Parts: sequence; C-alpha cells; structure tokens
Amino acid sequence: MKYTTPLLGLAATVFGKEIPKDPKRAAELYDSGLMHEEIMSRKELFWAQERKAELLAGSSLLAEQWPELSFAQCRDGKAVPFRDQPTNFYRCNNINLHHFLSHQALGSTTGQGSSSWGWVSDDGREFAIIAQADGAAFAEITTAGKLRYLGRLPQTAGTPTSRWREIRTYKHYIVIGSETFNHHIQIFDLKKLLDIDYKKGPVTFDPTSDLTGFYGNLPDGRAHNVLANDDSGYAYIVGARPRTDACRSGLIFVDLSDPSNPTSPGCAAADGYVHDAQCLTYKGPHTKYLGQEICYAYNEDSLTIYDVTDKLWPELISVTSYEGATYTHQGWVLDTEWQEFLILDDEYDEVDKRGPAANGHATTFIWDISNLEAPKQTGYYQAPRRSIDHNQYVHGNYSFQSNYGAGISILDISSIPTNPTGSGVREVGWFDIYPEDDNLEDGGSLTFVGTWSSYANYPSGFILINTIERGAWIVKPQKPLY
Repeated sequence: MKYTTPLLGLAATVFGKEIPKDPKRAAELYDSGLMHEEIMSRKELFWAQERKAELLAGSSLLAEQWPELSFAQCRDGKAVPFRDQPTNFYRCNNINLHHFLSHQALGSTTGQGSSSWGWVSDDGREFAIIAQADGAAFAEITTAGKLRYLGRLPQTAGTPTSRWREIRTYKHYIVIGSETFNHHIQIFDLKKLLDIDYKKGPVTFDPTSDLTGFYGNLPDGRAHNVLANDDSGYAYIVGARPRTDACRSGLIFVDLSDPSNPTSPGCAAADGYVHDAQCLTYKGPHTKYLGQEICYAYNEDSLTIYDVTDKLWPELISVTSYEGATYTHQGWVLDTEWQEFLILDDEYDEVDKRGPAANGHATTFIWDISNLEAPKQTGYYQAPRRSIDHNQYVHGNYSFQSNYGAGISILDISSIPTNPTGSGVREVGWFDIYPEDDNLEDGGSLTFVGTWSSYANYPSGFILINTIERGAWIVKPQKPLY
C-alpha cells in the first residue's frame, strides 16, 4: 500500500514545529484500521510464503533446521559459530554470540517467535521470557550466557495460535496478551520458575490453574500489546479490538493491586487506537504535571500523550504528527527520571518511502517532550543499513533497537540532550541474526524477517534477542556499556 497525500503540504523535513494529523489520511487509513490490517496481512502472507518455500525445499521445520549455536567471538566483522564452516557466519561489530536455541528447542510446536522480556530475581538470577505463537517459553541465563530452558506457559486454552504475543513484567509477574481471539490477558507469577529443577526436564504450566490471575473482559479477547507501570500498580492493554468498542482500542486500565483479581476502572479512548505506549510517573521539566502518571502513546500516525492519573477521567494532553508519518509504532523516553526527550520509530515509512525514511534506512525520530502540551520533533538518526525498524528500548545512554532483518543495533544516544538533531548519535554495537539478505543493496531488505524484539536490562550485560523464524539468542557487547 502506498498513500501519497502530502502531510499538510510539507515539502521538506520540518523540525521544531508542531505538525497536526492529516485529517483525510487519518480517516481513510488509521481510524478505519485499514493500515493496521494491511500491515498484518502483508506479514502473514510473507510468512506463509516463507514457510511454503521451506517445505518445498524439504525442510521439516524441526529443531535441526536451526541447530544450537555456542560462543562465537566477533572478529573482523564476523561471528563464526562453526570452525569447519567459515562461510557460515553472522555479521557483527563489538558484540559476541554466546548462545542460540531454536523455538522448537524452547518447546514451541510452531517454531514462530515474537516479543520478549526479562526478569531478575531478588537473588540475582536472570530469566528470559520468550513469546511464541503457541505460548511463552521460560529460560534462565547462566553466568556463561547459556539459555537453560525451564518450561513454558501455553496460550489460553482453546485458542488458535497467533504470531502476535506480547509480554511485559509487573514486579515479579508477567502480563501476556495476544492477537488471537478469546485469549484475553494472562497474569503469571515468575517466582514459580525459582523452584524448577532443570535436570528433571522442562515444566509445562497449565494455562488455567497455574495462572495468578486472568483478565477476561476484552471485547473479543484480542489485544495487540500490553504494558505495565510498577509505580502506579496498573497494567495497560492497547490495541484491543474492535475499534468500534467504547474504548476504541485505546488504553485500557487494569488494576493489579491484587494480581489474582484484576479489574478495570476505565480506559482512555480520546485518540482511538494505541499500538504501543510507555506509562511513567512524571518527574520532568513540565512542572504542571509533576507526580502525575503520563502515558506516551504511539498511535499509528502520531505521538499522543495522556495524563492517566485519574483512571475515571483520563485527559488527552497532546496529539502530534510528523513528516512522513506512516505507521507510528513504538518509542521510549531517554530518561525515566527526567523526561525531556524520547525516540520513536515508524514501522512502515521505509516500506512506503515516506519522509526521511524514503531511502529505506531505518529511521529513529528524536522528540523534545519538555513541554508535554507541545512536543516537537528535533531531528532523526538513520541506520547504516536498509531495514524496517520495529522495537527499541532505552537503558542508560543506549537504545537497543530490533530492526527486523538487520538484527540488533546498539546506539549511543547520550548526545541527544545537548544535540537533539541526532547528528551525534552513533552505533556502538551490532549483531545481524539474518544473513540471508547480506548481499542485497546496503546489506539489508525491507521485509518482515529476523528480530522482533530484544531485552537488555540484565545486570550481567547479556542481551536477549527473540526472532521471528529462528529462535532466541544471547549476545553481549565486547566492551561493557555501563
């Protein structure tokens, strides 16, 4: 799909100005849900073709298709897992491979992955939560950087599989949503992992009796994403369908003060569908909102900011678009303590060749949010490789980006507060987990392959990468970032 109506007549990149939504484009593509359905359909078609090609080639999609990989040091831009196969390598810079296990080796029967998150227990053990089309796999990350598979929580009983499964932690619980019908929201206590004896084999938890809680009040059970705020005690469900429901697929509030009995006092529906969000207690420069709970929402064609302190009466603070807005996907604030800047990615601008991303290079937009009522895009950063950007999370001075076929990229973003144009942002680490597109123009492709997400907030410095068609990876920068 390519929609060429200009954004309010803009002819060049515009920074430092508020750009409202294009009402015609919003009505035709976003309010209707057409763009979202088109992107999901395109992904499903591509993945189905990919699977058919593998089957025709004689691949059984068993674990042997993606063998276990052990440590491989990044040397001269390559990580070579097998010494007797020097041509079988992964491109890299400053990141070593520590371990890889396929989705099948992690208990999945579909061999399909999506989101990921992590958890660190009180005694310092590090755990990976790996979303798959048929549930969530649990693994412990050993001190050597190995994934020790512990078990899994299947999807809600009786529901079909769905590639889209999202996971976030709330204290020592995980909150899980899925795009499949009648799935609703699972709440699971991660402390159950602490008593598993891996030597006795992996444990399959019951998707009903082993849950701490279950929120079953979504209109048709589907949710595109979930998130949580430990400070406020709330989870947030976004992208719950249909868009014609009272909450319009916006932010649905779920009170987790008693995780065994989640309840919802309401929702924020003023700007309709929310694809992803980050909700934080505000401590930034806009003193009017100090101590309030602010949600930065990524709403398909805008950055939309809500004050959700009063769950009965949430307030819409601002709705701001930007040049080339095609599918505002996800973003993260630079500093949760002093919320002055955030970075944002658009999942479809590279594909549709719009705005700064018309050259096909993954583009990260930089925003000054010091005035929540008038946020401004101040610049952008472009990756050196052609790819579609997907998810990014900030830890310290670094953004950890999952850019589909281009793999994971670690960006030093420490320059942004003093140079918000983005010209000082630099890549300090990279690991490519999809070598099939290495020989293409600029070393990448504009297809929905490779990495979906990563999690890098482990004290050890290990990074979990979850991929769509292969499995889960553990990598680590050669030079410590912190």
